[in-house]
Amino acid sequence: MARQLRFNGTGSGGTGCPSVHEDTESGEVIVHGPPLTDPTDIAQLRHLSEGEVAVVVPRELLVDWTPKNATRQARIIDLDEFEGLFRTFSHSAWRLETRRRYASDEATVTYRQFVETGRVEWDENDPYCELIRSQTAQGKRVGRVRIVDQPPTTGQLYLLNNAKRNSRLGEDIRNLWRADADRLQLPAEDLWLFDSRLAARLRFDDGDHLVDVELITEPAEIVRYSVIRDAAWHHAVPHEDLAAKLSSG
Repeated sequence: MARQLRFNGTGSGGTGCPSVHEDTESGEVIVHGPPLTDPTDIAQLRHLSEGEVAVVVPRELLVDWTPKNATRQARIIDLDEFEGLFRTFSHSAWRLETRRRYASDEATVTYRQFVETGRVEWDENDPYCELIRSQTAQGKRVGRVRIVDQPPTTGQLYLLNNAKRNSRLGEDIRNLWRADADRLQLPAEDLWLFDSRLAARLRFDDGDHLVDVELITEPAEIVRYSVIRDAAWHHAVPHEDLAAKLSSG
């Protein structure tokens, strides 16, 4: 069975070598780089078995991109502390939404309106709206990339309608086809990235209910999420473009 490898990072400016990958299931680390070829150097290595190849990498590669603590405990925060992140971020908050449905959406009056009529009467003065409006009015950036299936699920169409409201608050909302997300090897994680320095990973149960929120500050993970954000943002399209495409198709 093939490994599920995740690219952690590279010490190269452009060639991609040397690099570090991590097995997402076993936690094992794979490093590749230029091989050690001088026989005199190889002769000094201990425990080099037949078939093994020694590679040479900068010390910084291992410092920056290998896991620092294999037993790191997840830091779980409650919903009040999670909400506080939206009040205290300094310049940017970015969301990646990857799920096909959210049970919390389906429990709302607006979701029932959408299913029954295809339209929603959005309240733009609820606490979330007031908070985001106040933040974007200060020049802070709030953005999302929502992964969409072909054809979109009912929950994804509901959020596409919701994007009209949130964009009026100052959010920049874009969409990316799931096939493109898979091609880009984007993760299936749902997360918020704040100020490119901390992430809140939303964890769901099998019924698509939000269970808890994990706060992540590990530098290598934050850089990984920043790379994910840049790739998703580059390939995603404005929500208006997707809505127009679906209407015309």
